Amino acid sequence: MFLARIVGTAVSATKHPSLEGCRFLVAERLEVDGSVGAEPMVIVDWLGAGNGSTVMVSTDGGITRERLGNNTPARNVVAGIVDSVYPAQERVRGKA
Repeated sequence: MFLARIVGTAVSATKHPSLEGCRFLVAERLEVDGSVGAEPMVIVDWLGAGNGSTVMVSTDGGITRERLGNNTPARNVVAGIVDSVYPAQERVRGKA
């Protein structure tokens, strides 16, 4: 699981029957330091994430199989919409 920012949508003329009713979003993976990953990816969404939203992306596939059936080709899905992110406090040298 990782965080990503939604940067757009993807539209397909045809799609696998298990994906009817799902939206395809274009997302950029967010690295630990807040920077954007190398290349965008397409993820499946049924939670209603909007453009600019930060989302949790599951790469497990179990969530999609449970929701869409065992034969779905989808793997990366929006598992949650993030309200805010609080980075961990950096440890100061010499202090615990």
